[in-house]
Amino acid sequence: MAPASFQLIAALVLRETSIIYEPRKEYLVEARLHPLAAQAGCANVDAYVQMLSVNPVERRKAIDALTINETSWFRDNAPYQAFTETMLPALIAARTERRRLSIWSAACSSGQEAYSIAMLLDQHLPAGWSADILATDVSTAMLTRVENGRYSQVEMNRGLPATSLVKYFTRAGSEWEIVPALRKMVRTRHLNLAEPFGAIGTFDLVLLRNVLIYFDQPTKHGILRRMHQHVAPDGYLLLGSSETTLDLPADLHAMWDREQIGRVQAHRPAGAVSVPRPFSPAISAALTGVRP
Repeated sequence: MAPASFQLIAALVLRETSIIYEPRKEYLVEARLHPLAAQAGCANVDAYVQMLSVNPVERRKAIDALTINETSWFRDNAPYQAFTETMLPALIAARTERRRLSIWSAACSSGQEAYSIAMLLDQHLPAGWSADILATDVSTAMLTRVENGRYSQVEMNRGLPATSLVKYFTRAGSEWEIVPALRKMVRTRHLNLAEPFGAIGTFDLVLLRNVLIYFDQPTKHGILRRMHQHVAPDGYLLLGSSETTLDLPADLHAMWDREQIGRVQAHRPAGAVSVPRPFSPAISAALTGVRP
């Protein structure tokens, strides 16, 4: 694609989502826009980019295509292990009166993260407990996919244990559909992390994994400031394994404490009760009702 076309599309994505497409990413932009250009009857991607200035429908499609992030079931595994072994038992012990957990999957993409957490909650929450999982994304196309809960065979092969496939999915033509019980646990909402979050509530766990790396420093800092208002005082914020908060300004350092949980570094509102090591299997079993 022409340099001018790349500059136009990079400026559009930055304006609409605050996501940065740096030079040398032309190949990625072209690969994601080429199918849309063909569907729209454009001769090439450059012609399609010109169309975006006058066609809001195609503009929305282009933004959706360029905000799709890499995802898989139980991605990186360690955060899910830390959640099951340490965070979840601690939250259950602290929520015995409410008997309900609230979790936010921010920048949820096609929903594998939200539904991975839903599977773990189905397995480990005690009887009589419930959970609400909010899945948000800037891409309306991705939110539709989460709501439909349908995935291709290729997507199913990416990290999903065979036992979970059998238990939580049914065949739907050439795709796999997640069972209604888990789909009811997950609700969606369109949300741009670079803008005010609105009245979304407070969460026991927020998963903001592998997304801050796409923003510049001021946007990243703004997200972490706003996020502080939506994590429960004893709750947890999980970032991606390659994302660090060591370079934060002083006011943000004062907002968040870092806590090592197994191989995962969790972020917690300053002053949160520390859980220095995972509960033993026996204590976890007593809290969750699940035998080790």
